[in-house]
Order: sequence, then structure tokens, then C-alpha cells
Amino acid sequence: MLAVLISTYEMGRQPFGLASPAAWLRAAGWYVECRDLAKQQLPEDLTATADLVAFYLPMHTASRLAAPVIERVREINPSASICAYGLYAPLNADRLRSLGVDVVFGGEFEADLTDLARSLATTDRLESDFRQSRETSPVPRLRFLIPDRTGLPPLDRYATLQMPGGDRKLVGYTEASRGCKHLCRHCPIVPVYNGQFRTVAVNVVLADIVAQVGAGARHITFGDPDFLNGPTHALRVVDALHDAHPEVTYDVTIKIEHLLRYRSLLPRLRDTGCLFVTSAVESVDDRVLALLDKGHTRRDLFEAAWLCRDTGVTLVPTFVAFHPWITLEGYCDLLDTVDELDLVEHVAPIQLAIRLLIPQGSRLLQTDEIRSLVGPFDPVTLTYRWSHVDRRVDALQQEVSTIVGMKLTVGRRQLFDEISELAHTRAGVRRVSSRPARDRATVPYLNEPWYC
Repeated sequence: MLAVLISTYEMGRQPFGLASPAAWLRAAGWYVECRDLAKQQLPEDLTATADLVAFYLPMHTASRLAAPVIERVREINPSASICAYGLYAPLNADRLRSLGVDVVFGGEFEADLTDLARSLATTDRLESDFRQSRETSPVPRLRFLIPDRTGLPPLDRYATLQMPGGDRKLVGYTEASRGCKHLCRHCPIVPVYNGQFRTVAVNVVLADIVAQVGAGARHITFGDPDFLNGPTHALRVVDALHDAHPEVTYDVTIKIEHLLRYRSLLPRLRDTGCLFVTSAVESVDDRVLALLDKGHTRRDLFEAAWLCRDTGVTLVPTFVAFHPWITLEGYCDLLDTVDELDLVEHVAPIQLAIRLLIPQGSRLLQTDEIRSLVGPFDPVTLTYRWSHVDRRVDALQQEVSTIVGMKLTVGRRQLFDEISELAHTRAGVRRVSSRPARDRATVPYLNEPWYC
């Protein structure tokens, strides 16, 4: 029997969410074709004969881009069972079903997909009791298999790491854990995992890395929502990586809160090859950080930035720059803070234009303040729409987005200065003197920064 696994969104990395379930389905005896539609065409001939077509939806944009493809698959193969899985699948279950999706899986989807395949092989159709029981079941604990990347585009078609001095490295991607212990109100992980996290066995993670190193990878991105949710496990993983391939570098994502709590581990990360740490800072306003339940303060950001600089690990902050509580002056303060901390070259320009998304299931909807702000759910954008009470803020966000979108080849400092001058002019606030431009080559970075 034939399964076609599909990813629709350009994430700058070979999709783990196709490679991992592919290993499970092939082990169950299925013939599996994987397609990353950001790099490949939809195989309509194979799709027309597939017994199962499964869409991987790890992000909001992936879910939006999947909609017309789901409809096309249903059109060319009315009898196929269509599944959607990943973080954003359960958040958009109603919309997905209206497009023709039969069943939706959230976290730890590999076992559910395999059971679905076995059910189809036995009954040749999807039973309603299977659908209902699996969509309401809790997040399981799995014994993961080594991902099978057969059929995916080669690593050289994805993001590369730009190193100080101008060298480039091919980048691999893996996951050592999923879910998160924390309950940040705006995070899409929370409605699915609800404070749970799951680890992948060290030998499985290492085998996946070894396979990618064999395919040319010289740097690994760990996609764990927070690499230090399980610090002991994390250290075992990076120690094993460094022992096997001491020349291979890596990057991780870690909360500001964890950078400070586990500060003693940062030298160990550095010494095993960690080049940079991405951290979802989101805001520099303590009130907003409390509303988002981020677990850190403005002062904590400053301390973490100094800590990473002293340790020799590059901090890469990400932001939700525009939200219902931002003001023109507050946006200028965000920019001034980035400049003050000497982080301009560390921040992908798109981060300065990000607008808060409120999908179905968001914990933000549990707050009276948000419920009073949002309009009805929009099935096209897959969000609850909101408008800022100050129209100038929404106008500035549009201007910043346009600047970022039109000047993709402009250096980060030049682009930052243009955005900062615009923001301060719109706010009627005097801009403090900016730091002199620093050579971008001193900061390692991925040339395809991804975002939701």
C-alpha cells in the first residue's frame, strides 16, 4: 500500500516531520513517498493511486499553504484517506475537515499514523471509532525510530550556516525532544502538549545526525522547543555528538529563563560545538511578558545577553514585535534595546515585523483582555483577527513588513537603521545614536531564518 507524506512550507531545513513517520510506515510494510512542496512538485500520479496522503502541519503558514493542496488531493483521489498531523493540525481541525481531511493527529503522531495505516490495510477504509478515539487520546510516550530521509531533497537545497570568515556549512536538522514544560500563553505547543515534553533516545538522535553528516552536514540545528527542558538528556545528546563528530557544530533553542537557571551548563554547550542559542524573547516590556506568561523579565534579557556574550555563545533573540499592547514608543524601545545590547546583527529582520497570531486553542483566548479585542475566527487566515486601538501601530507594522520584504539582500545593520529611523519618526521620539556597524561575518547565522 502507498502513503504520500507532504510538507508545504519552506522552513529552510529538511523536514524531520516527514522523515520520522516515513521510517515508521516503511517498517510497517508500506511504500512511502515523501514530498517537500517547498522544493518539489506534488506527485499527482502517485497521489492519484495513494491509499493514504498525510500532511505535516508544524506551523501556521504551513497550514495555510496546505489548504489548496488538500483540496487538489481530494479532487484527484476521492477514495484516499487524508490525514493532517503536527502542532497546527488539531488547532485547525474543523477547517481541515471542511477541506477533505479525514483524521487529525497532534503530538507524537508517528504511532497514530502507523496505526491508521494498519487499519486501512485491514479494512480498506477509515472507521469512525478509530477517528474519534485517536483524536481525543493524550500525548503518548513513544520509542522513536531512526528517521528515514529517503526521497527528500538533499541538504544542499536547504539553509546553510554562514560562518565568521565567510565559510559556509551544510545544515542538518533533528529533534532530541518534543513538547515543553512551560505554558506560554501565545505558544502553539501548549494546546497540544499542555506542559508535557517527550525525549527521543540518545542513540536515535545520534544515528539521525550521523546519517546527515554522511550526507554532508557540518552543522546541526536541534529543533526542540526548549533544549533545556531536560538538561541531563540534552547534555548526553551533545556529548555523544561531540564524541562522534567533534568538528560538527550545532545550534539550539533555549528560554531566557533556562539560560539563567542553567547558566553553569553554557560552557559545556560551547565546548561541545554550540555556536548560537535562539531564544523567544518576544518583548522587552515587563507587562507584556507577564501577559504572555513568558517566565522572564526585561532585566533577565539583559543578564542573559551579557551571560551569552561572556561565555562565547551567540544569543539570537526572536520577537513578537507587534501585539495589542505595543505602542509606537514601545516599539522604539524594543529597537533601542536591541541596539543597546549590541544584538542588531543577531536578529533576523523579519523578527522586527512579526505580528501576534491568535489561532484556535490559544491560551491567550482564556484572558478577558484578549477576548474583548479579537473578532470572529477567520477560516482563511486561520486566526482570530485583531486590530490595534492605535491605527498608527498597524500602519507601522505594514511599513516595516514592506521594508523587510523588499530589501532581502540589504545588511542587517542598514535595514535596522532604516526601520528604527522610520519608527522613531512615526512616534515623534528622538533616536539615540546607533552603534557603528559591526562586520556581519563575526556572527554565525543561518541564511534562511524560519518563523511561523
